[in-house]
Amino acid sequence: MMEKYCCQVCGHIYDPAEGDPDGGISPGIAFTLVPDTWHCPVCRSSKGKFSQML
Repeated sequence: MMEKYCCQVCGHIYDPAEGDPDGGISPGIAFTLVPDTWHCPVCRSSKGKFSQML
């Protein structure tokens, strides 16, 4: 099971089962494989602002 990640700025949750189709990330892509150039679809924060959910 792939881990979910949460944006520490706005609380958006990246769920690998859903991906971010509008951002070019297909469903099934683990967060660790998302390009570093990707940004939060809600607040536009960088990928580095996300932390793994426990």
